[in-house]
Amino acid sequence: MKILVYEHVSGGGYAEKSIPSSVLSEGFGMLRSVVADFKAAGHEVTVLLDERLSKLNPPIDVQCTVPIHYQGETEKFLSVIAKINDATYIIAPETGQTLQRLVELAEKSGKTSLNCEFKAIKLVADKAVLYEELRKNGFLTPKTLVLKIGDSVAQIKKSFKTELNYPIVVKPADGVGCGGLSIVKEETQLQKALGKVKAETKNPCFIAQQFIEGESVSVSLLSTGKKARALSLNKQNIVFAGSDATSSYQGGIVPFDHHLKKRAFEVAEKIVESIPGLKGYVGVDFMLTKLEAYVVDVNPRLTTSYVGLSRVANFNVAEGIVNTVAKGKLPAQQENRGTACFSKIEMPVPTIGVFKKTADLDGVVSPPFPLKDNIQTSALVIGEGATAEEALLRLEEAKKNLLTILS
Repeated sequence: MKILVYEHVSGGGYAEKSIPSSVLSEGFGMLRSVVADFKAAGHEVTVLLDERLSKLNPPIDVQCTVPIHYQGETEKFLSVIAKINDATYIIAPETGQTLQRLVELAEKSGKTSLNCEFKAIKLVADKAVLYEELRKNGFLTPKTLVLKIGDSVAQIKKSFKTELNYPIVVKPADGVGCGGLSIVKEETQLQKALGKVKAETKNPCFIAQQFIEGESVSVSLLSTGKKARALSLNKQNIVFAGSDATSSYQGGIVPFDHHLKKRAFEVAEKIVESIPGLKGYVGVDFMLTKLEAYVVDVNPRLTTSYVGLSRVANFNVAEGIVNTVAKGKLPAQQENRGTACFSKIEMPVPTIGVFKKTADLDGVVSPPFPLKDNIQTSALVIGEGATAEEALLRLEEAKKNLLTILS
């Protein structure tokens, strides 16, 4: 097949604006990984790439790269190029209906969309609707309030007092990852937490949730739209910050061993099967305590855990996406081989010469791009091994090799 792959951060979603380096490292890492898998399966791949990145000749092996220079070009090129390809795959955030809008655009091309259906994305992206659906279907979630961002702080505090106990998670109703998320430990922190939400989204509502102490994990699944299969449990290394700092996703471990793995798999499969139109690759986030698996989010798109899963799965996961969507065929149940540990590294912006030295360095999934608008940049680095301990050792070696070049 000829497949058009679009990743929002690296593909022109920030054209004419500063590209946030931390999310760029995740976005380009996912793009590079899934493109490599599509290519390994024999498909021809075209990508859209922000012209600031394309002129650096980044390490991504495709048949065609379309540079994006200006705002508004992305949707125009997606519409045109989708029609001369057999299939389209969109990697984008749900915030501001971005993923939903672009997938709907891909579906209108008349060619195969390898994403979840846009109607399912619309349902899942609105966390207020999602939590209501999850509760209605009997799934365990943290106690959740959906509140209006325009309400007075006094009104919001009153709602907290009657419904929730501190600490409380405050986050956008259409957020992705840790964007706009705060852990509010006392009333005095609420005003700043609401400010973080307003800076992240224009959605009139926000989510307030009881904070659950436990392991932050995700489950990666493939789904035909009717039947789902869990592929791996993934540890998420997340820094949960208060209102004065930025919460952030730092990396993960794939697969991750936990005594509630089987339950998380069963719950994740039931959730995906309960929402019509969720197909292809889907991620479900959990907080795992000693006794319970609390559902935190459903991601109707490729997640950063794919970077690790791609390395350890016993089959080509991108081809699995094609098979589940286009043929309605799930992969056979099978154990993953070994472990992959990946992490983001923040560093000063390198010169173009140093960037080129790091681009193909072993263990570097996303190199540190030398973008002029940024004070710092970020790289995504990975280590693999037969065990988690060995993978962590390889990860540290990869970090050391990268930092040696940068020094």
